[in-house]
Amino acid sequence: MINFPFTLNQLKILKAIVLEGSFKRAADSLYISQPAISLQIQNLEKQLNILIFDRDYRKARLTEAGKLLLRYGIRILALCEETCRALEDIQTLQGGKLIIGASQTTGTYLMPRLIGLFRHRYPQVSVELQVHSTRRISWCVANGQVDIAIIGGEVPEELKDILQVTAYAEDELALILPKSHAFAHLNKIKKEDLYRLRFIALDTQSTIRTVIDNTLNLHGIDSSRFMIEMELNSIEAIKNAVQAGLGAAFISVSAISKELELGILHQSKIEDIKIKRILSVIMNPNRYKSKAAEMFNQELLTLFVISMKSISSEYQSN
Repeated sequence: MINFPFTLNQLKILKAIVLEGSFKRAADSLYISQPAISLQIQNLEKQLNILIFDRDYRKARLTEAGKLLLRYGIRILALCEETCRALEDIQTLQGGKLIIGASQTTGTYLMPRLIGLFRHRYPQVSVELQVHSTRRISWCVANGQVDIAIIGGEVPEELKDILQVTAYAEDELALILPKSHAFAHLNKIKKEDLYRLRFIALDTQSTIRTVIDNTLNLHGIDSSRFMIEMELNSIEAIKNAVQAGLGAAFISVSAISKELELGILHQSKIEDIKIKRILSVIMNPNRYKSKAAEMFNQELLTLFVISMKSISSEYQSN
């Protein structure tokens, strides 16, 4: 039997140091002392006969050998977690833990509704939600750190052959205005009216911004002519800016149901135009799929329809 020159604990410590950016913060996150962290890394370097960290830098900076060890270490730890969850599935049958990932807007506004509905049906399943950018969530699914994810953008090109991507629903993007705006008494506005609005927009790197621009361009509207009052990277900040009367914005319907219900924002429809984006579910077919993940995947469309009906009723009544 091969005697491995590292332990799982040492790999966990290495990963924590890199994620936290320092030995001290890694020690705090793992609830052990900093000297114990340093000793484990020294022992690991001695066992491997390589340097893992450059000693010339104040921050924890990996050597090339350290980067290689980290890359494989993350895969090893993910596989260990996968094994534990598979064994737990056998013991708990329909129970177990489900780790769901989601991109920012979907994870913040839509997923809590879906998870609530899912937990009502399967209270024995423990659910963890991770919300990050589409790119980071895609990598988490590829590495086995997330079971299943819901995204509203494109997966990274380098992962398209690895991940299973299934389009399952449409998310409507609504035009919202301050209640005091001159257009707020209109149910529909003309396409040309968009050029008269001042917009609060997401930054140009946002996938939602890309969907909006492409859809409008298909309908003969040049979004580059829009008067952009400011660009923000937070949906909540955009809603607050619109509510304060600073401009109009395009926001996912799932993100404004509360504001529409309370009557603090106005949604205007655009004549002959509906802006929608495709939501997709992503999984890694080469990773172990827990029973909880299978159940969530099977129930996802039903949960989405129920949730969107609730949102739609709020949206239409305003």
